[in-house]
Amino acid sequence: MKSLIIFDLDGTLLDTVADLAASTNHALTKCGFPTHEVEAYRLFIGNGINTLFERALPKGQKTADNVWDVRKHFLEYYNEHNAELTAPYKGIPELLENLQEAGCKLAVASNKYQSGTESLINRFFSDINFDVVFGQREGIPVKPDPAIVNQILEITKTDKTETLYVGDSGVDMQTTINAGVDAVAVTWGFRPKLELEAFHPKYMVNKPEEIWEIVNS
Repeated sequence: MKSLIIFDLDGTLLDTVADLAASTNHALTKCGFPTHEVEAYRLFIGNGINTLFERALPKGQKTADNVWDVRKHFLEYYNEHNAELTAPYKGIPELLENLQEAGCKLAVASNKYQSGTESLINRFFSDINFDVVFGQREGIPVKPDPAIVNQILEITKTDKTETLYVGDSGVDMQTTINAGVDAVAVTWGFRPKLELEAFHPKYMVNKPEEIWEIVNS
């Protein structure tokens, strides 16, 4: 039985794409740039918010100054509206409760900025006692760099062989390779199944209940 389960946030625990899209479009409009359909954001999300803004900005406008301006308006809006269209994926609350009752250590490793990660975890999973909740933090490289996973392993005093990392993107799968931990790829998130398959994850699941079965296998 695996003792530590590390979860990505956006696209894995929570369907956040609509709020991220609305907030980025708000910021783009404030800065005088064109907006995008919600579906486009599924391919923009995953490498941190600065990369999200770079991808959302028009060709020829992807400058550091423009990213900073969009970021400022995004944070002002998203911090107030980040839970209006966001919800846990079906079966996720029950999975987390079962894992917690079974004595598993639980952690979050997200490329979302730290305060945004903490806000959403507290909002939607207040009954779950996560051992570690990490988002993007100053001085710590974002995924797929394994630093965030290595820190979680150190804090929880868990061996890599006892760890599962659950995510929905190629970034997550590369993170597991770089960190040397077993991957669970989920197909309900933002990225296409083909992207996940290219990384040959140890497990691929279509519903949260399957993660419970893997942990107990």
